[in-house]
Amino acid sequence: MSVGRICTRDVDTASGEETVLVAAQRMRDRGVGTLVVVDERAHPTGLLSDRDLVLRVVAQERDPARTHVREVMTATPMTILESSSIESALGHMRTGRFRRMPVVNAAGELVGIVSLDDVLALLAEELTMVGVLLERESPHRAA
Repeated sequence: MSVGRICTRDVDTASGEETVLVAAQRMRDRGVGTLVVVDERAHPTGLLSDRDLVLRVVAQERDPARTHVREVMTATPMTILESSSIESALGHMRTGRFRRMPVVNAAGELVGIVSLDDVLALLAEELTMVGVLLERESPHRAA
């Protein structure tokens, strides 16, 4: 199964030129912990997480109204093609020690985001289906 089949297509984004305050307000309003930072061609250039805000803005006593997203984002995120396998995404997440990856098309444009939670939800669903099939196929013991 491809990453494109399970990724979230409604992705919250930010511009590197906007202030951290505006980005943080968007995160609050949308109820998300991460924004994908994109350029004018919709290519991912970074990720801004709530952790980035804490460590790189609050803890360093920076003014969120004067700090730009590009100054504190995690730059050049690893991306994955929507046609890539879920196993490939999991491998990258494991070796890179991150929980989400922007999903791009062949032109490098953002089309979604895949998270470890998306993969775990798919696995849970498939394991449930396997359990149902096993239950149907296994003979019941007579008491």
